[in-house]
Amino acid sequence: MAWQDIVRQIVVGLGYDLVELERSGGGLLRVTIDLPWVHAAAGAVQDQQLVTVEDCEKVTRQLQFALEVEGTAYSRLEVSSPGIDRPLRHAADFERFAGQVIDITLREPIGVAGAGLVSAKRKKFRGTLERMAEAEGAAQWQIVWSEAPVIKPGQKVSKKRPAPPLQAMGFALDELKEARLAPIVSFKGRGKGQTEALPEPQTKGAADTA
Repeated sequence: MAWQDIVRQIVVGLGYDLVELERSGGGLLRVTIDLPWVHAAAGAVQDQQLVTVEDCEKVTRQLQFALEVEGTAYSRLEVSSPGIDRPLRHAADFERFAGQVIDITLREPIGVAGAGLVSAKRKKFRGTLERMAEAEGAAQWQIVWSEAPVIKPGQKVSKKRPAPPLQAMGFALDELKEARLAPIVSFKGRGKGQTEALPEPQTKGAADTA
């Protein structure tokens, strides 16, 4: 069995979601896990549960045992929770983080400039993720953003200056090369429904199976 399948089987079997899986130079295996998200009923308030150090330790122990049994060679194993730039890869991820600011990269440029405001060669966008009205064959999601310049700390902004218009772009998930939560750091958190930028739990396990 491939080592990726071993990791996925163990993580899912323990009741977690596998967010990212990476094998980097020097034999490092980096595994990112999260707690499963359950879609809350309309109007219901769902508590934000976070992966703990104990969760990471539990997964680490099981992975070390399974990888050793399968004879998978690695030098170091890291299991951690998602960071503030968590990737969005599945439909459930977009449902979960609707209303939050994300970064997306398209597989292909948009091709047509939107009202002359967006370059036809542009692939990368940052904006608020919103669900569109469902229509067969049409994009189900969109991001909404403004090209307003970033306001520096202490900078005064004239109230008379008109706000730049909002722009929106619809997309389908298969049009994306990559999507992640925007790494916004704020002492006030990421906003309603958005997690604060907290240090992520992480455990490190070392094993020489070469």
